[in-house]
Amino acid sequence: MRKLKNSELNRISVEEFKKISKIPIVIILDNIRSLNNIGSVFRTADAFNIDSIFLCGITAKPPHREIQKTALGATESVCWKYFEKTQEAIDYLKDDNYYIYAVEQAEGSISLENIVPDTNTKIALIFGNEVKGVDSEIMDLIDDCIEIPQFGTKHSLNISVSVGIVLWEILKKFKFKA
Repeated sequence: MRKLKNSELNRISVEEFKKISKIPIVIILDNIRSLNNIGSVFRTADAFNIDSIFLCGITAKPPHREIQKTALGATESVCWKYFEKTQEAIDYLKDDNYYIYAVEQAEGSISLENIVPDTNTKIALIFGNEVKGVDSEIMDLIDDCIEIPQFGTKHSLNISVSVGIVLWEILKKFKFKA
């Protein structure tokens, strides 16, 4: 087996990326502390052609050197907006008919493998603070909650890992529409 060269990956330019149809998913980062996590989420959003990222509360905004380390330029390709409060982001999306999911361990949550998103509906996924998770007040505003099944002793995943896992599972169900 031969590893592909970068020139063989059929990469598109940032300008081309911005013009192509996006998967109707918005990632909401609710008070994320780690700049490396933020950058990783940008890179994942670019890889999966996600519509946009909403940065809320203490979540840092580009341009920032520490975000760029892991984003590797994805802050230039992925659309993003900043909201002082996560509730403002949710209100904005609900006004535009988004279905809002939190990714959290909660009563009544739906296990990730059982999620069946309506592929005709725009969705938003909220990922919470590395220590406190999604704020309790925000949990009162969501439409549904997704939980990633875990079987070890920690029952905790890094936020950037969680974003990748959840997006991959949902995109499989979207059948990679773009």
